[in-house]
Amino acid sequence: MPVLDSIRERFQNERPLDGLRVAACLHVTTETANLMKTLKAGGAEAVVCASNPLSTQDDVAASLVVDEKIGVFAINGEDTETYYKHIDAALDMQPTITMDDGADLVSRLHSEEANPALLEQVVAGTEETTTGVIRLKSMATEGVLKYPIIAVNDARTKHFFDNRYGTGQSTLDGIIRATNLLIAGTTVVVAGYGWCGRGVANRARGLGANVIVTEVIPLKALEAVMDGFRVLPMQKAVQEAGLVITLTGDIHVLRQEHFKAMKDGAIIANSGHFNVEIDIPALEKLSVDKGKARPYVEVYTLGDGKKLYLIGEGRLVNLAAAEGHPASVMDMSFANQALCLEYIAQNRDNLENRVYDVPESIDETVAQLKLEAFGIEIDTLTAEQEKYLNSWEMGT
Repeated sequence: MPVLDSIRERFQNERPLDGLRVAACLHVTTETANLMKTLKAGGAEAVVCASNPLSTQDDVAASLVVDEKIGVFAINGEDTETYYKHIDAALDMQPTITMDDGADLVSRLHSEEANPALLEQVVAGTEETTTGVIRLKSMATEGVLKYPIIAVNDARTKHFFDNRYGTGQSTLDGIIRATNLLIAGTTVVVAGYGWCGRGVANRARGLGANVIVTEVIPLKALEAVMDGFRVLPMQKAVQEAGLVITLTGDIHVLRQEHFKAMKDGAIIANSGHFNVEIDIPALEKLSVDKGKARPYVEVYTLGDGKKLYLIGEGRLVNLAAAEGHPASVMDMSFANQALCLEYIAQNRDNLENRVYDVPESIDETVAQLKLEAFGIEIDTLTAEQEKYLNSWEMGT
């Protein structure tokens, strides 16, 4: 992660985060460990809890505690009760900044059960994922958001790369590791054509899949058609599917009527943030038997004898059954996180209780540092070209 390494080196010298207490709710992986080390180098006191019960790499968690003296509250496979106890434990450090991947810390701090004194300590936060940004913008619109948030997910150096290339590759990586499925020749239904969905659709096509996209937004459906994909309603699409992948951020994208229409042997996976995209209670209600087909794969036998296979309990398949995004793409995402914390430290008194975009200067800095890490040089505008672009008189 060369971009994050360069930021950590500067942070070590400048200590821009001195005095900040950071509670992070992220996937506890090697990439997150590098981010936590960078925050510590910058002077922050940091703790981290898991943003998904199945994504924690226990050896990484142990290393952060033992080697880096960074507090970690996460165990792979933890139940729901433990998951929320760990979130509360992270908040017990009385953070001045929250760093979320799904708005769990923000939601907890704004809940009726929360200690109001904790909320008063927080000056700002960041949000890593699309689902979290949607929730936080809703809170801001309703006037209930109590502190400012920077939407790291919306940085171009985040969602253009992390969501498209990271999710695109790691989702299929998780599915292949869990099932050993041959993607070539398989009819793959991709639910949602946002940046994550188009990443998966394009990577699946590159592996030889016959890809069908489902959408509810006309513009995105039109983009999928123009990109060369078939677009169908879900009820029709699942009848052809060998593999269905949800990436919408919404609830019950796959429901009872869809399970009934699926072919025997169809595989179901989710790469949206929460495990609500697949209506698992409805699937269990339709089933007469449930068993373990192989690690990370459960087989549901429906009343008519048809078998459907669910990967990773319907949670993020790239983290439940694999290792998440490659470090190279997380390098940019977490560089944005580190630089946004520095921005908060410098501008905390001028921020209002709303959701902010990542400053353009940070986005451009991350892009330039990544190019340098790749050893790539680009052109610059000449004085004549700059004048032309800024003039309404030239060019006639």
